[in-house]
Amino acid sequence: MDPSVERRIASAALALRHVFVRDLVVEACVGVHPHERGRPQPVRVSIDLGVEDDGARPLSRPAVSHDDLSRVVDYEAVAATARRILEAGHVALVETLAERIAEACLADRRVRLVRVRVEKLEAVAGAASVGVEIERRNREP
Repeated sequence: MDPSVERRIASAALALRHVFVRDLVVEACVGVHPHERGRPQPVRVSIDLGVEDDGARPLSRPAVSHDDLSRVVDYEAVAATARRILEAGHVALVETLAERIAEACLADRRVRLVRVRVEKLEAVAGAASVGVEIERRNREP
């Protein structure tokens, strides 16, 4: 079975809603090389949150509308948090940035899992990007 289909099936069984921020580009100071210190470079971040879906319902029940921002994870707040972490000062590794973003997202207990991709866009000549993608889960229900 295609892994993306398997992931969607698992999400449906667990009643997860996916909230995402895709391709957020921020100037950040990151890198281990001397020429990267103190010189911001473009970094692209994508975040996918698996969030408990309190709107999930059996097909036999009619849909209930909860059109209320306070009941959902706000993607603007997620983007602002990622931007704040990226702009906080020099970090040697993109892995560190990804872990910090994941930790901040998991602070919201509604978030069951988070996938974070951090890409440096100008680090390697000839490559569109290089970076890391991590997936972390909330240990507490």
